[in-house]
This record gives sequence, C-alpha cells and structure tokens, in this order.
Amino acid sequence: MNSAELYDKDFYAWTVEMAQALKSKTFDQLDLKHLEEEILIMGAREKSELRSRLKRILQHLLKWEYQPNFRSVSWEVTLSNQRLELFALLEDNPSLRQKIEGMIPMAYKQAVGEARSETGLSKSVFPGENPYSITQILDDSFFPKKN
Repeated sequence: MNSAELYDKDFYAWTVEMAQALKSKTFDQLDLKHLEEEILIMGAREKSELRSRLKRILQHLLKWEYQPNFRSVSWEVTLSNQRLELFALLEDNPSLRQKIEGMIPMAYKQAVGEARSETGLSKSVFPGENPYSITQILDDSFFPKKN
C-alpha cells in the first residue's frame, strides 16, 4: 500500500511512516500532498484554540460584570485557568500573539452568545463591541467592576 492509500486507511500508521521517512531522510517516500494538508490543519487547530480561549475568557468576564450576584470562586478559577492555558498556547506558538487583536471581535460575538445562553440575560444587556482591552483580557488580576 502506498503512502497516499495508507493516509486514507490508517492515519496513525501513515503518521509513523512519514516520521520514519523524515528521520531517515528518505524524502522520496514522503506523501507531500497529505503532509502539506496536515501541516496546514495543525496550524489552523492552534489558531482555533486561541479563539476558543479568548471566547471563554470574554464569556466569563461578561458574566462576572453583568451577573455580580452570581460571582464565585469557580468563575475566578475558570478565568485564571483559561488565561494560563492561553499563555501556554502563546508560549508554544509565539507567532499567534499577533493574531489576538484580529480574533477578538469574533471571539467576543461568540462569548456574548454563550453568556446569553448561560445567564438568560438579553443580548441588549451586553455591549455591542468588546469593552475589554487586550491587557485586561490577559491580566490575571483583572475582574470588571470587582467589589
């Protein structure tokens, strides 16, 4: 079975075969078409992870600000954990840092949708655009209107 067929039939075996071909520098055995696809997918996955972390942080900042009676240690822990995971992602992928600003608008829209679902609050309660700076989003000590 050639590498392209193996890719479709047994992805794990294909990855092992590609790694072995790279290690032994037998480049003629590489399935370049699928390797290119997988590398692009890997990058897209990291970018998606960044958006997901931003969304979760924004969601909890909104809940913290707009449902002050429900603030809890659990929400603080979630914010802290999401920020730590975001920092770890950026440490592993420093070039993603330049993507943060461009991702915030979509992450914010998603965060509002999820915050609405969780809180039962109307969409009109939340600002139409993200009210938090990048510094605030990333600052582990920032909690909006914390009393």
